[in-house]
Amino acid sequence: MNPGWSPVHERTTALAFDQQTASARVVTWQKSHTERKRPGKSTATSLLLRLLYWIYERRLLHQLRQGPTPRHVGIILDGNRRHARKRGVSDPCEIYQRGAEKLDDILDWCFDLRIPAVTLWVFSTENLKRSQAEISGILSAIEAKVAALAHDPFTHQKRVRLQAIGRLDLLPDSVVAAIRAAEAATAQYNVMTLTIAVGYGGREEISDAVRSFLKTQAQEGALLSDAIERITPEAIACHLYASNLPDPDLIIRTSGDIRLSGFLLWQSVHSEFYFTDVLWPAFRKVDFLRAIRAHQARNRRFGR
Repeated sequence: MNPGWSPVHERTTALAFDQQTASARVVTWQKSHTERKRPGKSTATSLLLRLLYWIYERRLLHQLRQGPTPRHVGIILDGNRRHARKRGVSDPCEIYQRGAEKLDDILDWCFDLRIPAVTLWVFSTENLKRSQAEISGILSAIEAKVAALAHDPFTHQKRVRLQAIGRLDLLPDSVVAAIRAAEAATAQYNVMTLTIAVGYGGREEISDAVRSFLKTQAQEGALLSDAIERITPEAIACHLYASNLPDPDLIIRTSGDIRLSGFLLWQSVHSEFYFTDVLWPAFRKVDFLRAIRAHQARNRRFGR
């Protein structure tokens, strides 16, 4: 993949936020709300907080655009069930549908910062140990979202390439069919690559890469001793699930757990990590921007 950014349909956003602009927006906001029925105290507080967060997001976005942004961001989507319990939601389909809807926001935010690759871990091989009802809820949400993205005008206008990594043979045929259809519909795009890690495990990926390497060597007629000598990090990297992607510069995990759980084990050797307590369905743009800000503040030496 060419990690460069193409200026296709580049979005226009206001970047300058001086005191006069901020004051004008506050006045406009206050006028529009005083003309309506006077809200309660809690409603007014909520609206004020939303306005302040909006101003903060815009300023933060402007600051981040002045510095380097990651070429590839990986996100571990965690906290769907805890978020649902807090809201009294118990239906598995509804639980994971809310998490799937957040994917649209991620694409939008990455375009704002011209991040050309994002990988989302949505379903692990270990998730197959959960109840059948929960597995069905997760996979149905994935299938519906992938199919929607394949037909979304945003995907085609912004030239987003969709691909999936993982042991897709473990998934239902309907889910695989939706994934393959989305991959085929977007195969020619190169502005951004959205990778869905589904049926994915880091150890499985490495073992599959070694197996693929040895199979290739056998097909070329290499002796076992010769194949062993040819095993190098570079040789194995060529057989990873998404060898077309650069290694992730930043990996974000939501929900408060401070571990990778096997996500992109090989590729994350030089990645920066950002852990947030925010549950995935509640993950906001300001949370994403803070993660990018933390990445920009770090001095990456790559072991040197």
